[in-house]
Amino acid sequence: MTSSGPALVSMTGIEKRFGSTRALRGVDLSIDAGQCLGLVGRNGAGKSTVVSILSGLVEPDAGTLRFAGDPAPRAGDVTRWREWIATVFQHSMVVPGLSVAENVFLGGTERIISWRDMRARTGKIMNDWGYDISPEAPCRDLTVEQLQIVEIARALARGAKCVVLDEPTAALEREAVRRLFDRVRQLVAGGVAVLYISHHLEEVFEICQHVAVLRDGELVLTAPTSDLNKEDLVSAMVGTAQVRPADQPGPAGNSAGNSAGPDHADAVLTVENLTASSPRGRLAGVSLHVRTGEIVGVTGLLSAGVATLGRAIAGAEAHQGGQILLHGRAMPGGRRDIAQQAGIGYIPEDRRTDGFVALLGVAENVTMTITGRLADRLGLLRPGRRAAAAAPITEALSLVSSGPGQPVRELSGGNQQKVVVARTLAHDPGLIVAITPTRGVDVTSKALLLDALAGVARERGVGVLLCSDELSDFVICDRVIVLVRGEVFTEFTEPPFDRDELILATEGLSGTAQGTAEEAAQ
Repeated sequence: MTSSGPALVSMTGIEKRFGSTRALRGVDLSIDAGQCLGLVGRNGAGKSTVVSILSGLVEPDAGTLRFAGDPAPRAGDVTRWREWIATVFQHSMVVPGLSVAENVFLGGTERIISWRDMRARTGKIMNDWGYDISPEAPCRDLTVEQLQIVEIARALARGAKCVVLDEPTAALEREAVRRLFDRVRQLVAGGVAVLYISHHLEEVFEICQHVAVLRDGELVLTAPTSDLNKEDLVSAMVGTAQVRPADQPGPAGNSAGNSAGPDHADAVLTVENLTASSPRGRLAGVSLHVRTGEIVGVTGLLSAGVATLGRAIAGAEAHQGGQILLHGRAMPGGRRDIAQQAGIGYIPEDRRTDGFVALLGVAENVTMTITGRLADRLGLLRPGRRAAAAAPITEALSLVSSGPGQPVRELSGGNQQKVVVARTLAHDPGLIVAITPTRGVDVTSKALLLDALAGVARERGVGVLLCSDELSDFVICDRVIVLVRGEVFTEFTEPPFDRDELILATEGLSGTAQGTAEEAAQ
């Protein structure tokens, strides 16, 4: 990295501990004006701590942080900090009860507020980016993707000299990602520094000029992206450990390879002509089935209704027409409690809102779905028994924590997701509905989570409906169904599935799909 003066942002010898955990170990990191630096590492490597320190939320225990050569403001001096750093966090910081415009300019320093000007400026940002989001719209009505857009717009509207993007594309569909990348390039060309944090290594190579790798709190590699490949980054992230790439089949392989039949006699799940209206995307007469021990993927653009389908089947969202049958028994809509009691496990898309209780410990979260007489018989109300019941599952998922009592809010994002999956598996369901289960996790954790889902399908005969826009998730699937505008567009029935063909299908374009929905039903 070359610069005519001091780096715009520099961290030197940064140390940070949380209790007995040494989160950062003498980290040296710098970002120049007009540079996009990628920061990668496995979950728990220290990326979130770097973001917290750069955002002024946490003070380092040792080391120095400088902006353009001068000492950074003290942590908590929000006004001065915002002159330098704007952060788009991985988890939404939007206030649901406020409008889009109010959220974009929330925390501004203007003494006199012009609501008309605020709405006009917000509308211009949205128009410049090509987003059809009204400045007056309440944020509580927005989709996950739209909330992410509001976060990014708020960061950029402040005109900070450095923008930190923490997993910014996690909830964006491909066209939105392209627009975001165009905007990032414009910012960099205008002299803004960008720190880009992502688990998607292909994004780092596309948008970043340099990359830094954290492992166990230490900076182990910094280099131009042009000098590296994906394998170099993975090796630096995991050290000498041998890791199966997430896009390779696990030991479970494909559990069945069944083709769709007309009677579905062994179906654990049958969905018939399902219709629903939702901010996450409507459904317009979707029919499908999942057999015992079968893993069926569902994908599409974020507006296609993929998440709506998963939530409706799990009982987390009501539907307006059609029916959902579990082992032939009709399930009521919008009743998560009944769906769970009937044996439907659920891995939600937003783990922080729906996946766990942040203040409770790991063991309490994992075992809370084990209810009734079984819990009484096992004595699971006692901490020791809870820990013993949770241990086999958390160990199988390589969940890292200080112990079964550690509050889940203190874990890294990847380990929080493992808690969600562990809680679902502990319930011993007959059907698992998983919505983007590997979003925001590193390549090793992704492989473990996918192997866990494939394992329960193979060993227990559990049906799995995997709703995701992460195409590499479908390596464990027997079939993949593609939704377009709330309808079944096509179905792939012969793994391995071609990534390019899946992308074409999600855009509603005909390729050489291995089987259409109409053919599969015949």
